[in-house]
Amino acid sequence: MSMIGFLILFPFVVAILMALMKKGSLLRRYTLYLGAAIIIVCDIVFAVSTLLNGQELHFLEETHAIDHVILVGEWLLVALVCFYSFKFRKYYCALLSVVQTGAVTWLELTGKTELCPGSAHIMVDHLTIIMCLIVGVVGGLIVLYAMGYMRLYAKHHTDVPDRRSFFFAVLFVFLGAMHGLIFSDNMLWIYFFWEITSVCSFLLIGYSQTEEATNNSFRALWMNLLGGLGFAVAIIYATLQLSTVSLQSLIHIAIGGDEAAALALVPVAFLAFAGLTKSAQMPFSRWLLGAMVAPTPTSALLHSATMVKAGVYLLLRLGPAMTGNQAGLMITLIGGFTFFAASCLAIAQSDGKKVLAYSTISNLGLITACAGIGTQEAIWSGIFLMIFHAVSKSLLFLTVGAIENSTGSRNVEDMHGLIVRLPNLAYVCIVGIMGMFLAPFGMLVAKWAALISFVDSRNVLLMAFLCFGSATTLFYWGKWLCTIIAVSNQTKKIKDKTKKMQWVVLGSLAAGVILLCITFPLISSYVVEPYLADVFETGATNIIGLGNTYLLIMMVCLLLLLPLISRILGGKREVKLDLSYMGGINEGDNRTFTDSFGEAKEMYLSNWYITEWFGEDKMLGKSLILSAAVMVVLLVMIVGGVIL
Repeated sequence: MSMIGFLILFPFVVAILMALMKKGSLLRRYTLYLGAAIIIVCDIVFAVSTLLNGQELHFLEETHAIDHVILVGEWLLVALVCFYSFKFRKYYCALLSVVQTGAVTWLELTGKTELCPGSAHIMVDHLTIIMCLIVGVVGGLIVLYAMGYMRLYAKHHTDVPDRRSFFFAVLFVFLGAMHGLIFSDNMLWIYFFWEITSVCSFLLIGYSQTEEATNNSFRALWMNLLGGLGFAVAIIYATLQLSTVSLQSLIHIAIGGDEAAALALVPVAFLAFAGLTKSAQMPFSRWLLGAMVAPTPTSALLHSATMVKAGVYLLLRLGPAMTGNQAGLMITLIGGFTFFAASCLAIAQSDGKKVLAYSTISNLGLITACAGIGTQEAIWSGIFLMIFHAVSKSLLFLTVGAIENSTGSRNVEDMHGLIVRLPNLAYVCIVGIMGMFLAPFGMLVAKWAALISFVDSRNVLLMAFLCFGSATTLFYWGKWLCTIIAVSNQTKKIKDKTKKMQWVVLGSLAAGVILLCITFPLISSYVVEPYLADVFETGATNIIGLGNTYLLIMMVCLLLLLPLISRILGGKREVKLDLSYMGGINEGDNRTFTDSFGEAKEMYLSNWYITEWFGEDKMLGKSLILSAAVMVVLLVMIVGGVIL
């Protein structure tokens, strides 16, 4: 328990220190490095020791003093939201914050929660360990990267006030809140940390204080506050109707199959609604797209280790409670449609961060659909999709940030020949892209398992979403990958401005992508499958099968050996330029040609974005309206069915 308390509180302590330190001081830099390193090491030690212990842990049944502190903290968050809301005249955010926190406060002060049976406020199981490693290790590495990146950001953006101490402080608050969220079983505690992440994302997205950043930050705030309102409704209903504030107890009631299970469908649906908002599923995806205005470490943290992962974590927790009911139907339809629509929208994007943003929304949609199905195979797929997405996507966001600092652009079209211009950054970017869609990396394997679970569920629409969404995924990742390695003979190497600590982080994440691929079967056998066996009470089970395990190992070996064999057998060869047809007479450099009118032309490589079909103006608005209609109709059906 002492280690859990340390992992929750220590980041808040470091955040206070960072906020008090002067800009440009060496003490601030080394405090950040030391704080992030301690979090990474402690998370790894805690995860290993807990796995070796092999038991589910429960702590803190009586927490009256802590409950009062948390209640005060909730109202401090309300005060902060109200301050900014009135300052920028966004009064609806203040209203949402006051209403939901006021409702939860009424529940606590009237003693309604005291009537619920005692249960542990802190719980640790295998899913907690997975999330602990994602938050601590991936999140900690992003914080380490942020120091060097923000130094360059301040030099390039002289029009933006230098508030790096504030920025670093909020990053650590984020990590502390996420640790508190994943360790908590009491829904009142989860709600408190849930709201902290919403406020942190608001502060980070609005870092530059431009009009665009301010508007986007408030969009993120009101959408996540709307999810918080759904969370508050779920807590109140579960307390008054089911006499529980424990998330695990609610799930057990929901899968019980009796009259109480029908009542539990309402809080499960509203908690799932909160998960949809936090994980940026349609129609709430625009807040995550707007987060691109923030510095790159913010995007990496929101997309990979914190904000959106809190949403899919909650949905995966609720997965067994949504199997075969209307709440599960709502989540599978929204998730499957989001996966397909967002992957189509990604095709039409040339901004690297925007491609990654739509890719994130798309992959989160697939995880959400898996959670909605709720079977063992589907939850297994969702967990592995979450793991691989966290590492690969953080690597890609940070790499794009490093490319932008060196080239002055993050546009995919400006990354032609990156393999020559910035070879080291190109290599880690290629690893990240391959990790997202190629075999034997786990994203593809997990998608294969998701397809099997979709087939078993006999949901034809979901199978169509997965097949067509995967095809469009191949299209936009393939475009980017080929752009990086498309080289002409005049491509020149440029100076790489990436700092040493940034390289440590990028190298660690790239190695993590490969290591996850190698240890894929071990993670399944010793972490994920034991969790599923406990949740579904089915005993030991092998989801991927022994034959598939051998196949994965063989593919990993080939992946590592083929470049080495090619190098050995190929030896040193004389480089020869092959002239290609260019729509005219090639001038001998593969860059210029003479057309049929005798005019000199210069070749320019460009991808096809199909904006006339998949542009935001063509698809986004319609997709948001359709998903919102489906969600509202199913929510009304769920609540109306229970009332009637």
